Amino acid sequence: MCSMNRLSRAERAQIIRALVEGNSLRSVTRITGHSINTISKLLVDLGAACDEYQDKTFRNLPCTTLQADEIWSFVYAREKNVPASKHGQFGFGDVWTFVAIDADTKLVPAWTIGTRTPETAQEFMRDLAGRLANRIQLTTDGHRMYLNAVPAGFGQEVDFAQLIKLYGTPRDEFGHQIGTMEVIGTIERIVSGEPDESKINTSYVERQNLTMRMGMRRFTRMTNGRSKKLQNHAAAIALHFLYINFARPHKSLANPYPRTPAMAAGIADHIWTCEEIAALLD
Repeated sequence: MCSMNRLSRAERAQIIRALVEGNSLRSVTRITGHSINTISKLLVDLGAACDEYQDKTFRNLPCTTLQADEIWSFVYAREKNVPASKHGQFGFGDVWTFVAIDADTKLVPAWTIGTRTPETAQEFMRDLAGRLANRIQLTTDGHRMYLNAVPAGFGQEVDFAQLIKLYGTPRDEFGHQIGTMEVIGTIERIVSGEPDESKINTSYVERQNLTMRMGMRRFTRMTNGRSKKLQNHAAAIALHFLYINFARPHKSLANPYPRTPAMAAGIADHIWTCEEIAALLD
């Protein structure tokens, strides 16, 4: 077993590779042979470094077509199981992550961790707006909180639309339910500006939600791999997005050569290695 301050850069990179591929902390201890305390400390320290690096780097971005959504998770315990002594304390129970993605470069320029409230949505939109160089087209789902949050962040300098999904329950010829709720239609609602109707969709950000659930064990449903502490939760998200943005080539960006979202957005000139991610701590 090695303590955190004695890990080499190569050992840190090995741990990072295991973490970003959806392994839990305990499985990483079995894979690498390092103690869970060592891995937890590396995650927290590296997560802070990843968050700081992206916060500084993601400025004056050239993105023009973005999609935004929020994804549920929980910390410590499910909301219904949170002890009475911790009720109402953020970081115990439901935790939501608001995420934006550029439809063209697949870059994730901003995310905000909080509650599913208008206040968090407004904080998220202000942060997103402050990172962009151009007027953008933005699509969200039909949640009402975005109707105030988007103007709070962008004012009228945005082409904003919502994609509202209509759900129904499949039934057999006798009227009996035969499956779970499914999308039976959509409504495109233009809220402000002049959005291009052909670009009103949330497919990329919904796929990004799946990437988060696949890439971070603590987001996987129906497991005991949940986040025990909010600090660890935030660190894992920051590391995940740095890896997705800088180190993992995106299939849609393969021409004329393999590229990451950061390369497509013009803020990186090569595919990062896990050793380079580890070097953020140096």
